[in-house]
Amino acid sequence: MSVHKEVKRITTHTLQEMKNHGEKIAMLTAYDYSMATIVDAAGMDIILVGDSASNVMAGHETTLPITLDQMIYHASAVVRAAKRALIVVDLPFGTYQGNSKEALASAIRIMKESGAHAVKIEGGVEIAESVSRILTAGIPVMGHLGLTPQSIYKFGTYTVRAKEEVEAQKLREDALKLQELGCFGIVLEKIPAQLAKEVSESLVIPTIGIGAGQHCDGQVLVIHDMLGINKGFKPRFLRQYANLAEVMNGAIKNYVSDVKAKEFPNEKEQY
Repeated sequence: MSVHKEVKRITTHTLQEMKNHGEKIAMLTAYDYSMATIVDAAGMDIILVGDSASNVMAGHETTLPITLDQMIYHASAVVRAAKRALIVVDLPFGTYQGNSKEALASAIRIMKESGAHAVKIEGGVEIAESVSRILTAGIPVMGHLGLTPQSIYKFGTYTVRAKEEVEAQKLREDALKLQELGCFGIVLEKIPAQLAKEVSESLVIPTIGIGAGQHCDGQVLVIHDMLGINKGFKPRFLRQYANLAEVMNGAIKNYVSDVKAKEFPNEKEQY
């Protein structure tokens, strides 16, 4: 008789315990049901429904165009798939900056309409009021510092952030501020590894790095990048674990040629 092992859902509390015990946290993006099913079953701790959907799912150049409705659509699909992972959803550009009431309304919509477990929001001290307000409603918030892609036009480039001491010091202060406000974790994107180490050690809450070195408490990548579905994107921090673009291309070419050659469907593949 097989005993059905109940899958225990990862919570923000689990992540805190992982940091306390020195266990690294694995996080990947997913934007649809089929992919999220695979990611979740593989033992992912956190699934990020990232606004990177704007790039990889919709073909936009930046993360700015994606809407709250579209994020809720992607998040709902992922929530239906995931049995174990904690689901974190990005608040898209324009749904929280400069207006904490709107920030709260946006976060509530994500939680109510998608069933996700937490939201992620870019920025430090300047968004403190929005973070506070969302947390007061009992919604877990993950911070995001360093390279904040929603501010791409401000930076004008996707290069490494916080190399200069002034920006590094602001990042340290922002991280402590986000922790003090009550964030359960912070993504550190594209900052020097030494700074990420300092910040991770100064915080009680876990840090998740992307291009921020090995001393963060966890790592995150965009799934289309690490599976090699995206061909053009090859930053130094990306390790490609598969070459799915090639595999898929080969399979699709074979299908096309079988159809053209009248080899598909065959006798066995019809009724």
